Amino acid sequence: MCCRTYYLLQRDLRELEENKYKGIVAFPVSEDQMTWEARIEGLKDTIWQGILLRLTITFTPEYNLAPPVVKFKTIPFHPNVDQNTGQPCIDFLDNPRKWKASYTLSSILLTLQVMLSNPVLEKPVNLEAAQILTESESMYKLIIQKIYRDTLLLDQVSSYSSEDSDKLIKAIKISFDDYHKTWSEIATSKAAECFRTPMLQNPAFLGHHHKWKKMERKHQKEWNLK
Repeated sequence: MCCRTYYLLQRDLRELEENKYKGIVAFPVSEDQMTWEARIEGLKDTIWQGILLRLTITFTPEYNLAPPVVKFKTIPFHPNVDQNTGQPCIDFLDNPRKWKASYTLSSILLTLQVMLSNPVLEKPVNLEAAQILTESESMYKLIIQKIYRDTLLLDQVSSYSSEDSDKLIKAIKISFDDYHKTWSEIATSKAAECFRTPMLQNPAFLGHHHKWKKMERKHQKEWNLK
């Protein structure tokens, strides 16, 4: 890494630490500090409130003359996020000509946080999410809650002691039938066939499926009772 890029990334890290933006955390994860991970929490009083989404940010030696590559690891069901790659549709990230050297990592993360609850519906990359949100905001909210509800509960488990965690896991009621019904409703939306994605190809669903199987193996008796 060149000295200039290193200096800029250290500057961005200091900016994040000094401002302590609510619901935003980011830190380098590679030795050369060119790869970062971040967590964004949805804004208060929005559909995404309390939901934590994880991202990766990959910088190049050209930073900050060129934007980094940003991808969601926790891919949101959102009109402006590619459901296959996890890349957000932000003009200054997609088009280097719209990127400005004055932008920082804070600029990117704050923009993404606002984007969650303020989607641009004119040119969506996830047509199903855009159609459902346009036709019924209440249905869209229900889908978001169902998809990420168990992620929130599992995050809570990680902050408990092992004994308390067992109690909390026993209290989690996961209904696969409800989940399947929700996604079936998505699949029967009016989006064109070529844009439909089978449920098992959806990264968010697969992630939850693996978590459920892990919980089933660990707590077989409690799971069978449910």
